[in-house]
Amino acid sequence: MTTRTLDFYFDFISPFAWFAWRRLPALCAERDVSLVAHPVIFGKLLDHWGQLGPAEIVPKRNNIYASGYRYAAMHGFEFNPPKFHPYNPLTTLRIAQGCVAGSDQKRVIDTLFEAGWSAGADLGDAAEVVGVLNAVGLDGSGLLERAKGAEAKDSLRRETELAIARGVFGVPTMVVDEELFWGNDQVEQLAVVLDGRDPLDRARLAEFLARGRAIDRKARQDP
Repeated sequence: MTTRTLDFYFDFISPFAWFAWRRLPALCAERDVSLVAHPVIFGKLLDHWGQLGPAEIVPKRNNIYASGYRYAAMHGFEFNPPKFHPYNPLTTLRIAQGCVAGSDQKRVIDTLFEAGWSAGADLGDAAEVVGVLNAVGLDGSGLLERAKGAEAKDSLRRETELAIARGVFGVPTMVVDEELFWGNDQVEQLAVVLDGRDPLDRARLAEFLARGRAIDRKARQDP
């Protein structure tokens, strides 16, 4: 029997990616599902689909922080956002790739998410990132050096391009059987699908999707 795979697309810049990541290893282990992590550049997804990032819209950024604080309090862990947000996540994303982190990939992802969103670390500062990794017994300097190489840069670029080609438009996105689940709030739906209890009527959904648009916001001319 072939083990099912759950592809997890994320960027450390998103607290919701962290919230989802905290839940997915156990969810997958309980169902014998293989969890594959794919660091991607959220900014490139936004550019491709023509969106602004949540942190670029002040009221949305404020709402995210309030929501994140409540979520963490409700689930018993600390919420302390990065020192700067948004920040440049490229170093952390390159370090977190399988071709760089190897068998330590999960520990690297755990550590960077925890440092950024629970300890207020500056994940845009390479020296601080190295220190964070060293503190848990990982080779921060070695990981950073590998992340500076052409293979790491090309791999991250390729992962992001493949994510876009697959229809990924935001983070976190989980993909199972070529179906996308976007956001931490869809982890429950994901579990239902994995358990074979999906209530979705595909024929009915196709009817909904076939309905036309009555207005194009960008083309609209107000009288």
